[in-house]
Parts: sequence; structure tokens; C-alpha cells
Amino acid sequence: MSLAKTLWDANTDLAQRVLAHRFVRGLGDGSLAIDSFKGYVAQDAYFLEAFARSYAFCLAYSTTREDIQSFADLIGGVREELGLHESYAQRWQVELGGASPIAATTAYTGFLLETAELGDLGATIAAMTPCMRLYAFLGRSLAEREVAPLYDEWIRTYADPNFEALAVRLEALLDRHATDSAPVRANYRRAMELEYGFFDANV
Repeated sequence: MSLAKTLWDANTDLAQRVLAHRFVRGLGDGSLAIDSFKGYVAQDAYFLEAFARSYAFCLAYSTTREDIQSFADLIGGVREELGLHESYAQRWQVELGGASPIAATTAYTGFLLETAELGDLGATIAAMTPCMRLYAFLGRSLAEREVAPLYDEWIRTYADPNFEALAVRLEALLDRHATDSAPVRANYRRAMELEYGFFDANV
């Protein structure tokens, strides 16, 4: 079994908690308040900018052409997500540029950037992979049910095979650069906890 699969399996309890969270359930059935979603979009855009910078650290510390290409492509994936957020912002008059991060956002972005700055690719990828794998899981899980139209674009984005391909690509980098160690497991677990906290803070 790959390390990526081992770590995901060790954290499915948190993945299921996120899936059952009222924010995520509200995305699926359309019951999530628009104001909550607007706040989430602004915070997530701030988060994604830090996520892109974390990828940039990985790119800077890469030593092979293959890794450089992979991280450059993953940064491109973040750009596409930010484009989606900009479409939300235009539709619902959300100001992305002036958003102040809430505590849950600051905790998550701080964790990612502080880890990435250390230059250990395995540790950094372990901190970043949960976001990609969790969102692919959420999108796919929600898409299996009847989806209300209000947030169907969000669900379709993360259920899309192209997003799954990005998650798989990051997991391949995790398998290549990380070892099954206490720090790697701790980073993966911490990121999953921060994911739950991020959704919880945006209800």
C-alpha cells in the first residue's frame, strides 16, 4: 500500500466528520446560508494564495525536472480554483482582495507556510495532500447524492476527474518524497484537523 493511501486510511475518521459537518451537508442540499458561503469563499481565496506559495516553496526546493514540472502544474490547478472563486465573488458581490483572515484561516496558512519554508519536501507535501484528497472525496461523495442547484458548481468542481488527477499527482509526490515517520503522520493529521476547523469556522 502506498504511503498516501496509508495516511488517508489513518485519517478517514476526520474525513467522515467533515463530510457530516453541517457546512458540507448544506452545500449538498442547498441549506447553507449564502452569507456563510460568501464568507467561506473569501477565506478560501486567502487560503489558496498561501497554498500556492507553499507549492512554490516545493518547486524552489525541487532538484529534478519532473518535480519542477509537477509543482508548476499544481500551482496552475490553484490558479483555476482561484478563478472559480472570482466567479463566485462576481455573482454574489464578495470582496476577495480585502478579506481579513479569521483565526482558523491564519492557523492553517501559518502551518503550511512555516512547514514549507523549512524545505523538507516530504514534510511539506504531507501537510498539503490532505486538502487535495479531502476536497476530491467531498466532491465525489456529495455528487453521489441528489444535489441542490445552489452550490452544484462547487460540488462539480471537486467531483471532476481533473481535480482527482491533481490529487493523485500530489499523492505520487508524497510517496516519492516522504517516509512513514512520526513527523509526516503528524503533519497529515494536523492538516486534516485544520480542514475540519476551517469548515467549522465558516458556518
